[in-house]
Amino acid sequence: MNTETKRLLESVRDGKISVDEALLKLKAEPFDELGYANVDIHRKVRQGAPEVIYGAGKTHTQMIGIIDSLKKHGQERILITRLSPEAAKMISESCEITYYETAHLAISGGIPKPDGIGKIVVATGGTSDIPVAEEAALTAEALGNEVVRLFDVGVAGLHRLLAHKEEIMSASVIIAIAGMEGALASVIGGLSDCPVIAVPTSVGYGASFGGISALLSMLNSCASGVCVMNIDNGFGAGYFASMINHMETRKQTDFKEEK
Repeated sequence: MNTETKRLLESVRDGKISVDEALLKLKAEPFDELGYANVDIHRKVRQGAPEVIYGAGKTHTQMIGIIDSLKKHGQERILITRLSPEAAKMISESCEITYYETAHLAISGGIPKPDGIGKIVVATGGTSDIPVAEEAALTAEALGNEVVRLFDVGVAGLHRLLAHKEEIMSASVIIAIAGMEGALASVIGGLSDCPVIAVPTSVGYGASFGGISALLSMLNSCASGVCVMNIDNGFGAGYFASMINHMETRKQTDFKEEK
């Protein structure tokens, strides 16, 4: 069930807000038309997580306008991905943001206390994969997850990965990020009992074809329980991992016939 909607209904049940107040939240305008953007105000109500700003291709003025719109409509935490250092500097003159240059990502409103059911492990094949990994890790943290980072644990030195078996075996979900031949996802998939999200990166020499080689390897993984994101899509992996880590426990009730 949508977490945000459930919290709203629980607040009505517990008397924290009135029925009319809850109705007003649900009836609020679904988007704010700015001319250059239609800001989705109902994203969190529908999906449990608010709208995220994709920074590439947008001017800093446009992003400031979107940030102002989201804040005006009550969004406390705003995530901006694929944000250049130059744009981040200009935005910071008008809005309070924390910029993470390695991930090319900014967060307004800080990182919340984790409320997921477990830990998300973010593992990379090499150091060159860290920018994509940080995008995934920070996205997951901004969405309320505890993240464990395992960097440079690729198959070229398998002992490095095996030294972290405890973290791998205790994770709720693992994000495996690798370029080159992308073998890390299959190896982790064969060691763990949780969902594995594979992210191919564009790291590699000519025959890696900008990440296509790793993408095809991950799609053809022989390990069960591995799903694959698009090339360099750390944000998508972090978001999907957060969805998994916030799945509610569903108990099936057995109804017995009364005699």
